[in-house]
Amino acid sequence: MFPYPSGILHMGHVRVYAINDAIARSRRMMGYDVVNPMGWDAFGLPAENAAIERSIHPNEWTIKNIGIMKSQMEKILADFDWDRELRTCSPDYYRWTQYLFLKLHEAGLAYQKEAVVNWDPVDETVLANEQVDSEGKSWRSGAVVEKRKLRQWFFKITEYAEDLLQDLDRLHHWPERVKQMQRNWIGKSQGAEFDFVVESSNDNKDAIQVFTSRPDTIYGVQFLAVSTEHPILSSVPASHQNHVEEFKESCKKVVSSDQEPGPEGVPTGLFAKHPFLPDEKIPVYAVNYVVSDYGTGAVMGVPGHDERDYTFAKSQGIDIKYVVAPSATGGQSAADDQDLKSTGALTARGVLTGDNGKFSNMTSDDAAAAIVKVATERGFGREKTSYRIRDWLLSRQRYWGAPIPMIHCHGCGPVPVPTEDLPVVLPMDVSFTGRGGSPLKQIESWVNCSCPKCGGAAQRDTDTMDTFVDSSWYFLRYLDPHNESLPFSFAKATTGMPVDVYIGGVEHAILHLLYSRFLSKFAWKTGLYGEGAVIEDKEGKEPGRGEPFKVLITQGMVQGRTLKDPVTGAFLKPSEVDLTDPLKPIQISTGLAPAVSWEKMSKSKFNGVDPEDMIASHGADATRLHVLYKAPPSEELEWDEQSIVGMQRFLTKVWKIVGQAASTTSTMTGEDFNPPTESMSTDERELWRQLTTSFQSTYAFNTSIAFLIKLTNHLSSVTPATASNTTDGKKAQKQIQKTKNKNQREVSPDLYQHSVEALVKMLSPLAPAFGEECWEKLKTPASSTIPTASTATFIPPTTASSLRVSSMSPTSSVFSQVWPSYDEEALKVDKIICGIQINGKSRFNIKFDMTDLPSEKDKSAQEQFLKNLIYQHEKADKWLKDEYGKAKLVKKMIVVKGGKLVSFVL
Repeated sequence: MFPYPSGILHMGHVRVYAINDAIARSRRMMGYDVVNPMGWDAFGLPAENAAIERSIHPNEWTIKNIGIMKSQMEKILADFDWDRELRTCSPDYYRWTQYLFLKLHEAGLAYQKEAVVNWDPVDETVLANEQVDSEGKSWRSGAVVEKRKLRQWFFKITEYAEDLLQDLDRLHHWPERVKQMQRNWIGKSQGAEFDFVVESSNDNKDAIQVFTSRPDTIYGVQFLAVSTEHPILSSVPASHQNHVEEFKESCKKVVSSDQEPGPEGVPTGLFAKHPFLPDEKIPVYAVNYVVSDYGTGAVMGVPGHDERDYTFAKSQGIDIKYVVAPSATGGQSAADDQDLKSTGALTARGVLTGDNGKFSNMTSDDAAAAIVKVATERGFGREKTSYRIRDWLLSRQRYWGAPIPMIHCHGCGPVPVPTEDLPVVLPMDVSFTGRGGSPLKQIESWVNCSCPKCGGAAQRDTDTMDTFVDSSWYFLRYLDPHNESLPFSFAKATTGMPVDVYIGGVEHAILHLLYSRFLSKFAWKTGLYGEGAVIEDKEGKEPGRGEPFKVLITQGMVQGRTLKDPVTGAFLKPSEVDLTDPLKPIQISTGLAPAVSWEKMSKSKFNGVDPEDMIASHGADATRLHVLYKAPPSEELEWDEQSIVGMQRFLTKVWKIVGQAASTTSTMTGEDFNPPTESMSTDERELWRQLTTSFQSTYAFNTSIAFLIKLTNHLSSVTPATASNTTDGKKAQKQIQKTKNKNQREVSPDLYQHSVEALVKMLSPLAPAFGEECWEKLKTPASSTIPTASTATFIPPTTASSLRVSSMSPTSSVFSQVWPSYDEEALKVDKIICGIQINGKSRFNIKFDMTDLPSEKDKSAQEQFLKNLIYQHEKADKWLKDEYGKAKLVKKMIVVKGGKLVSFVL
């Protein structure tokens, strides 16, 4: 995901770009055509705030920050395709954002309606949620923020709700929790809609429509709750008007998100007829927990079976009625069931009580179907599917964003700007005061224009687009960044989409990903790219249906060690703590041990780490390795600078091995070397197996690095055979001799050289600068004596295969080399050593040919084969037979790992 140009890279950036860079570099070496671009999500509120606070134009502030961050990215060795770089604040980019807006408008998916905003009555401007403090006041003026309705632009994302929901099942390489978060946000709910007729004093009969996912509770309705904007409130009788208006005004006050109010409301004096019980009057309340732009703006209050309704009913003194009982008490009358009265809201389905007319004693599911059927036949109800997701409000009453390409004419209404007149360029000559609304309104020469339709006087729309619009299609522009005729060519987008690997924080799991899926699906459905569902399904294109991202990696946050005063809980600065022993910090002022926790890095918590400081102290390669090694990408990473030393030691050991290999005479040339698998020991096979399978599709770089460390340790414990032992090339490949030290082995120089080269290749995407240095060393003739590697025990690794070395020129970049490949057949193990456990303790081993073991599909045959071998072993007499030589009673025999372990429970 491209970043916002704040001007400072933090450790979270280092982590995501280290992951990204490792994948991109390794995929290129594997032969893929890799597009690894970078851009900037450059519009947004921070730049506008900076303009007000620092008297600097948002454009100048943004461009300056981009320059700083680019230089920081170079320091972490990120290798991006800078020729594809884009900035969303550039007219060359937002021209096409405006173009897509017009396409959506043309399709009926961009429209205007009134919506509620945060309004500062002093500065007379709209505020973002983050500009409202915890007391509901403006961050700048201090005025109490109000809720006010303005005419706003929306994208009709609800039209795509079912597609967005169903196609989540096509995303096989997305984290399940992300898909579930999107399912919950879309919030599909199947149920019914009922009409409650309201009789007002003027004899008008208006119907309040309500949706419910629980039709089986219709007999439990005790009130109707409507939003403060519901049209029925225009019929409130005079006796209640003042009270209702006062409540509506109180609801306009903005509260912070951490002050979620409880359900509140007032009676309106209106009553509705119950559709199934026409003699029963249902009171109507205006409440704060129903919003006008969600569903019908009204809900039926069933306090016996809904927790929020229960809380509200209790506050209003309503006696709770129960109409659905747990299955065990089905058939009882709720009025007589005191057990139900004391249980709070019963939200589970069950059996309808005796207060449900002809539906009594039915199960909830059967009753729901029967109730909806009757309501449909009588004309006051119907089946209904509802979605929690709302249309995308994209209007922003601010300056630093893409102008909405619409013109407002008194005669013609809203008229689209002709595509040939795009972009509608954001004027640069503006003043920023933070007052009086958007600065665009003050520029008459920009606002006033001619109507494209009738030629009369008109005004431009002074709203700008939500920055989510800019970031919902940028990946498509990456494929064709210099196209001056279209946002992207059909051919390039069809060939390049979907994005193979998309990496970003889980905090973007809902809105950014959902909006990107919507825009991509719209472009696909309207023919801007893609071959259509039939052809794509036939070709097996994954995921298809206009889904933009195939693999999604959501990296966890980087957390810093946070120190707090154990008494006050105040965050402590590093200067306030004695860190002589980092593992036992002491608060200087009190002598007490501070409370230690791991929390998201933040300036206010004094737990942040500057990436540039880490690079200056430890180097970019060690810093990257540390970030990748500390935790799997999806998990939180607890930053511990003390352990980065381990990565430096690892690189030092690799450099020593490279020196040993560089001084070794090898007969290996080009791609001719193929390790002879039949002559390899079990340990050697294991070496080659691990060497060729370290990078996996899970992108678990922590385990990949762990393997590379293990391989390095193996290579440090062996030495290449001397020239006198390797005069014949073919003999050298097969020869493995024991040295005078029984714990040390010599390996053929070809095998040694090949192993070191493969190690360097696989390490290089993770530590690119170091990898280049190593490769140059390996391919440059030795000019001096190099210390030999450690002569500790050699425990060779595995696999035999056709790992190949590129025939590139000796000093070419390591990233021009071919990634180590292998032949699956060479990985097969001929012999299996099976450990035997008796009552959980290892007692002896058996050995057999892999080909003799029956298939796991025939477990009984496999168990019998192993059992015969085990009982033939001399140690079976001691552990599995009694003193008379008879087999002991075996309660359970467990075969593990395909015959590598057998456990007996006696």
